Amino acid sequence: MAYATGAVLIAALAAGCTGNSGTSDSVPDGKPGTLTASAAPPGKYRTLPDACRAIPLATLKDLLPGTADMPEAQQDKVLEGAATVTYDTDRRIGCRWKSDAPEGTRSIHLDFERVVSYDTSVSDDDRAREVYAKKETAADLPDSGLPPEESPDASPSGSGHADSGTDGKTGDGGTEDKSDKKGSAKDGAKDDGSTESSDGAEAADGASAGSSDDPASGSLAGTLQPRLLDKLGDSAFLDDSLVPAGSTARHRTVSVVFRTSNVIVTVEYTAQPALTTEVPDSKELQEKAQALAGQLVDSFND
Repeated sequence: MAYATGAVLIAALAAGCTGNSGTSDSVPDGKPGTLTASAAPPGKYRTLPDACRAIPLATLKDLLPGTADMPEAQQDKVLEGAATVTYDTDRRIGCRWKSDAPEGTRSIHLDFERVVSYDTSVSDDDRAREVYAKKETAADLPDSGLPPEESPDASPSGSGHADSGTDGKTGDGGTEDKSDKKGSAKDGAKDDGSTESSDGAEAADGASAGSSDDPASGSLAGTLQPRLLDKLGDSAFLDDSLVPAGSTARHRTVSVVFRTSNVIVTVEYTAQPALTTEVPDSKELQEKAQALAGQLVDSFND
């Protein structure tokens, strides 16, 4: 009997230990870092539209003067556009159009880039902000755009647009004194009449030359400088580049770059007059390029 009683006690103790062990397993250990962080959200856009079909025919005819007078077969070929070569059309796609008329040549280049982050802790949108900021910094805009607090989608990483209230950081963390660079470029233009195609100052000079008969040409040139654009996508800027005087192929290219979520769109509109002494109209090109960019923003939002 004593042996049986002892065996019962041992069995009861074993059962109690098993029950306690199960209870302790269900309680989390509370150690920091044991919870798995959720991945950053994907971007809004998973695909890209056909760039060669992104611009309505009526808009193309307006941007490419002379197409209405072309034979039907030639007109169809011009309006069809030519797709740019890319290695992954799901990530990047573009198209080019060009028309030749007695007055000169007009061309359009459209580029769509869908940004994808391969870092699970960085969202596609945040990565797109970084890519856009580098493009804006590379444009080297003068200090005449929107102040940082008014610019759309201003981010701590900076966009390369220096202002008296910012530290002038570029997109890759460096610093740059844009005011000195732009000031020296403009001074050089005044001294010898030459400009560089990448500087915003040349756009202002070209605009003044194109509007020399306008009493307010100086004021007009200021409003046509390369600048940040408000109310166009999440972030946007405009660049205006004029080939220096003396070139045998003098032309002006207006570029509008904007970001909408994880897609970056670049519109380049170029005019080359038949006469090398003629300066392309900056105001007309900028208005048409901005109008086209506005149509594209709306198409992405549909």
